[in-house]
Amino acid sequence: MTNLPVQSTSDAVPPKRETIVEFSPVELQAPFLLRVGAMIIDYMVLLLLPACSMLYRGITGDSADMMTDRTLWFVSVVLFLSNIIILPLIFGRSLGKLITGLRVVRTDGREPGVLNVALRQTLGYLITAVTLGIGFIWCVFSSKGRTLHDILTDTVVVRGTKRVN
Repeated sequence: MTNLPVQSTSDAVPPKRETIVEFSPVELQAPFLLRVGAMIIDYMVLLLLPACSMLYRGITGDSADMMTDRTLWFVSVVLFLSNIIILPLIFGRSLGKLITGLRVVRTDGREPGVLNVALRQTLGYLITAVTLGIGFIWCVFSSKGRTLHDILTDTVVVRGTKRVN
């Protein structure tokens, strides 16, 4: 029987913490028109099924009943809410941000927590909608390119990916 060396707990390597260096939200801020493009893609998710249904009926002359329209809209709303709430909670970005290469980070460069993302994507978007989009347009006049929902949750939308040194 051989004696295997046992590593004591004092010799264990502590887990590495992510350190953010040289992060500047101003330099990495997402351009306004790119953010608008991401938002348009996100809203296309809402309108995709009803638009396809209208095209289908226009081409075939088939008239679907009201229940089909309601079902399509219900499924569209569920897909839309999943895109703007569930996907960011799981993957950190919506389909629009994924396609345009945008990402939401905290103002210090770290990944936002689940609570930050949940508040940003629900309460923050709701406040921006209630202000008729003024909360979104705010980023045009902000030197850091932050919207109202970014300011409320200490986040910023940046263009780029992490670079590990």
